[in-house]
Amino acid sequence: MTGETPLGDGAPPASLAPASGSAEAPHKPAADAHAAHGPGGHAKGPFWALTLGAIGVVFGDIGTSPLYALREAIDHARSGVGGDLAVVGVVSLAFWALMIVVTFKYVIFLMRADNKGEGGTLALMALAQHAIGRRSAWIFILGVCGAALFYGDGIITPAISVLSAIEGVKDAPGVGGSLDPFIVPVSAAILIGLFLVQSRGTAGLAKFFGPITAVWFLCLGALGLLHIGDDPSILRALSPHYGVQLLIEDGLLGFIILGSVFLAVTGAEALYADMGHFGKKPIRAGWLCFVLPCLTLNYLGQGAMILDNPAASENPFWSMVPEIAYWPMLLLATVATVIASQAVITGAFSVTQQAVQLGLLPRIDIRFTSETQAGQIFVPAVNTFLMVGVLLLLVVFQSSHNLTAAYGVAVTGVMLINTLMSFSVIRRKWKWPLWATLAALIPFGFIDSVFLTSNLLKIPDGAWLPLVLGAILIVIMWTWTRGSQILSDKAKKDSLPLSDLIEMLHARPPHRVPGTAIFLTSDPDVAPVALMHNLKHNKVLHEKNVILTVRTSERPRVPEGQRVRIEPISDDFKKITVSYGFMENPVIPRALSQCRKQGVKFDIMSTSFFLGRRSVVPSASQGMPLWQDKLYIFLMRNAANPTDFFHIPPGRVVELGTQVAV
Repeated sequence: MTGETPLGDGAPPASLAPASGSAEAPHKPAADAHAAHGPGGHAKGPFWALTLGAIGVVFGDIGTSPLYALREAIDHARSGVGGDLAVVGVVSLAFWALMIVVTFKYVIFLMRADNKGEGGTLALMALAQHAIGRRSAWIFILGVCGAALFYGDGIITPAISVLSAIEGVKDAPGVGGSLDPFIVPVSAAILIGLFLVQSRGTAGLAKFFGPITAVWFLCLGALGLLHIGDDPSILRALSPHYGVQLLIEDGLLGFIILGSVFLAVTGAEALYADMGHFGKKPIRAGWLCFVLPCLTLNYLGQGAMILDNPAASENPFWSMVPEIAYWPMLLLATVATVIASQAVITGAFSVTQQAVQLGLLPRIDIRFTSETQAGQIFVPAVNTFLMVGVLLLLVVFQSSHNLTAAYGVAVTGVMLINTLMSFSVIRRKWKWPLWATLAALIPFGFIDSVFLTSNLLKIPDGAWLPLVLGAILIVIMWTWTRGSQILSDKAKKDSLPLSDLIEMLHARPPHRVPGTAIFLTSDPDVAPVALMHNLKHNKVLHEKNVILTVRTSERPRVPEGQRVRIEPISDDFKKITVSYGFMENPVIPRALSQCRKQGVKFDIMSTSFFLGRRSVVPSASQGMPLWQDKLYIFLMRNAANPTDFFHIPPGRVVELGTQVAV
């Protein structure tokens, strides 16, 4: 079993070495998005327009939680202490979870830890690496785990959101359960349609996300106000006393209840991850002034209705809806859950892009669906993976009640990872004293750990699924980074220093041919393998030779003025370093055209790009275990073509190869 990859894929990933990258076949991808995409690229535009856009994208996931969160938590609570405390205590826990986890941790505190305006687990990982100024294995491991767990959430969220909305037909007036057999097929059809339209992009539809989701939140708040009067004593839930009392009196069951209460805050990570699209102020304004009040009113309304009519706990959200508005509300809920699913799907595309750019995954086919919005991307492999996973969940779990058992582990894991990684940022970048750092993070870490542990209790019921998926992705990322490092080390060991080669060429000049040759390499200080093979087999040297290195910065984006750096070596050789942020699209010809501003002529039609291609064979006696060698080779064989990845005209590329064992 062999695999082939252009040389340079063995370069250390940017997540391990500041501003590192590859280039004889680097592994870098395209522009950005998050973990969820905003309607546009960066936070530009009128404040309230950005706020409305944030409501449509950032809060879609957390906005669909009222469909099922309280139902699941009260169902557990009633088997314990029961009575009014079960209802008031659960509503209190949900409200204070929103306050502590979302408001205090993310909106007020963690959103300050931005990487040049960007947020999210991988952006935080790069920021933490930069803050300590050296390679950190534990930060790298945390970042890998966070990225892997995100995909678990990416599969479950569309399934549970859409399914919980369609399940509203169970209580629909005039139906009487006749549509129940169609719930899963209709949900599957909606989700299949959603995945099929991804290749066309969502730029045209994104402008409707904000208004539709805003109407959804207004309806949530209105329904809550409509029912708070059923039993105004529910307002006691605004005090944390009742939530704490419920946990104490229920003992272990109270711990289990927290796993269901956490469903109310799933999606909180999106506030942090989507900072770069909308900005801190619009997201904070959207949450504090609009989303949080609407969610609070809805949960209070559900609680008051259940206190007044305990039978409503079977499906409290849909029991709130008046009969005259039931079908319009069902349609609105379906659209809102589709929008929430869209945000998660595009978020998975963006995380994949960032992971490739940071060297955690091999190059992958990333397509742009908008000429004006950099965040609008489509990743066919991830789209197919998510669609198959979501449909499998629908078939296996059949209901949103069953799916809640699998939901929460991945999200709580990512939240705890963010808390841990922020330690380095607070200590090294913000220069906080140790006592202040610990005083800020220990409470958040404790709450994250409690929620995570309570969700882990659901492993036998389905929570194993995101953990298994995350473990598989961690193995893939570890294998890719480890294999790339091994190849890079071997390349350095077997290479000739570029300065020595130039001296040899001066002493014994080869035949010269007109034009410019560009050799992509991950290490500009050693002679590229493609250059050595060209001299050895073709016995020629071009008039002008460029040693080109593509590097990934720890910043999300690199200013155009800092994109290209030129270093003359001799009359015949120059080193050019092209830098990209981990959220940018590497277009080599466009970057090289900037060389003209620095006095270096670049004509694509008289330039040849030389790529070294490795044919890799597994070796049981060195490097990684044999199974891991084979996995690494499989990943390389299925990596995107570097010519397409770097947008180099295929007619200008020459590939020269060699064989190496890992």
